[in-house]
Amino acid sequence: MPISGSNKVEASRIVFLGTGTSEGVPRVSCLTRHDRVCAVCTNAMTPGSRNRRRNTSLLIQRHFSDGSINNIVIDAGKFFYESAMQWFPKYSVATIDALVITHSHADAIGGFDDLRDWTNNAQESLPIYLRNSDFNEVRSLFYYLVDRKKQTGGGGVARLDFRIIDETPFVIDGLKIVPLPVQHGEKLKIFGYRFGPVSYVSDASAISDQTAKLIAGSELLILDALRPVRTHGTHFTVEEAVDQVRRLRPARTLLTDATHDIDHHLVNTQLAELSHTERIDVQYAYDGQEIAIDL
Repeated sequence: MPISGSNKVEASRIVFLGTGTSEGVPRVSCLTRHDRVCAVCTNAMTPGSRNRRRNTSLLIQRHFSDGSINNIVIDAGKFFYESAMQWFPKYSVATIDALVITHSHADAIGGFDDLRDWTNNAQESLPIYLRNSDFNEVRSLFYYLVDRKKQTGGGGVARLDFRIIDETPFVIDGLKIVPLPVQHGEKLKIFGYRFGPVSYVSDASAISDQTAKLIAGSELLILDALRPVRTHGTHFTVEEAVDQVRRLRPARTLLTDATHDIDHHLVNTQLAELSHTERIDVQYAYDGQEIAIDL
């Protein structure tokens, strides 16, 4: 939806559509084991549990003076349909004005096929912002979405408008978005994004000094923290994420992309101690968490 100069933002927020790793929480294998009990996965089955986690994804929503709502989503992974089904009605997300992709792993693009619901029933097409390398992966995995002539019939496929980006900042409906290149393992560079006072880094194992400068001054940093203690290689652990918070010094940090090794309430209680000892505000986010942001 194009935003005119006279149409002002009256309120804006972000909503965590998912805060979990690729396989989500709970793990089915934990629920079916009889030799031991996984406390986090068991708790995740309780309605309203903050240990229930779908693939990491974010909604950026702005309300305008003419009554319109602008919705930008970051990543649409394997659990996107389930996340949308729970949170979109609550936040009146009738259309998706843009989808921004961090990288081409399944937890970021695995829900592309489900986008047909929107372009079949709610809007003509859906702009997707992604790097050329990620577009090539999409073209391989979802060839029928890139070239709709290859569809085999039936219910139709999504009409997606792929827009290639690089490290240059870009604008979506009046919102400036700054790519944040980070390492996701030694061999893969992906994007986080900064918009307004928010820096979003959902998958990372290292942040360069150059990207750190782009993050500097963030009121809110959303940062990957897969699990405690054990080095992973392609994701920060909790301890590594906290070290990054010490380095980057945002006003507030919310951690995301958590496995079943993270008990939401227990780990947040432990992290809360940092506010007393180091004046660091860091907690784990949870699915459905809403944060008011001035955009």
